[in-house]
Amino acid sequence: MTHALPKIAWIGLGIMGSPMSENLLKAGYDVTGHTLEQDKLDRLTAAGGTAAASVAEAVADADVIITMVPASPQVEAVAYGPGGILENARAGALLIDMSSITPQTSVDLAAAARDKGICVLDAPVSGGEAGAIEAVLSIMVGGDQADFDEARPLFEALGRTVVRCGPHGSGQTVKAANQLIVAVNIQACAEAVVFLEKSGVDLAAALDVLAGGLAGSTVLTRKKDNFLRRDFRPGFRIDLHHKDMGIVTDAARTVGAALPVGAVVAQLVASLRAQGDGGLDHSALLRTVERLSGAGA
Repeated sequence: MTHALPKIAWIGLGIMGSPMSENLLKAGYDVTGHTLEQDKLDRLTAAGGTAAASVAEAVADADVIITMVPASPQVEAVAYGPGGILENARAGALLIDMSSITPQTSVDLAAAARDKGICVLDAPVSGGEAGAIEAVLSIMVGGDQADFDEARPLFEALGRTVVRCGPHGSGQTVKAANQLIVAVNIQACAEAVVFLEKSGVDLAAALDVLAGGLAGSTVLTRKKDNFLRRDFRPGFRIDLHHKDMGIVTDAARTVGAALPVGAVVAQLVASLRAQGDGGLDHSALLRTVERLSGAGA
């Protein structure tokens, strides 16, 4: 006997949300979406989805509600209040927040939803725009095992590595660690690029051989062309990484973990943003190293 796929409501159709929702459509799911930009709604309907004029309309008869918005304030804005998810979703629905927010926001949301008979998973992702488009995201999940098991087929239509990391908030904690590693890695790559160029080495050749050794990383593979071409069109904006570095430094202080290198990179990200580069891809950390080295812009 085949079970009908759950009806999906998708809130937030940005750089990540649009391709992710389209991957669910390709997998046969019925997706109704809401977002603030009309062109994104048009893109969803062109892909076979249904556009909703409000959060309340989108979630009214959904089995699963997925949110993918920039930060904690936006999650709270779409979840709470008379027009929000908790007031308008039916009891028994599953709310999956795939945004990257503070662990505490996820814990609080799960508690508030429980009172409405709504189950919650925090399920932030890593892999950027390319990972979203290719459906190869890494998805780190916090919440109850039964809810995770129910959501797994859906996650597997969006990503390649899907792991439950513990109770509510755990997904966000792992995502914060992910963002720490990525930022430090990009900074190290950026420093190497400036050092190599100032030394007169063939940069493309150098990055190829580095990528094949112990210095190789997903970051270097994904961002190599950004460095070579100084192409900083956003796959993941500095503004968002700045937000994430705030989450990880704050959470680390709360639990008593020292992040000496992470704290420095957090300041470099903040500096880049303060210089007006917040809308650029996080590989633009290269610009800060160039400025410090008296090279480039």
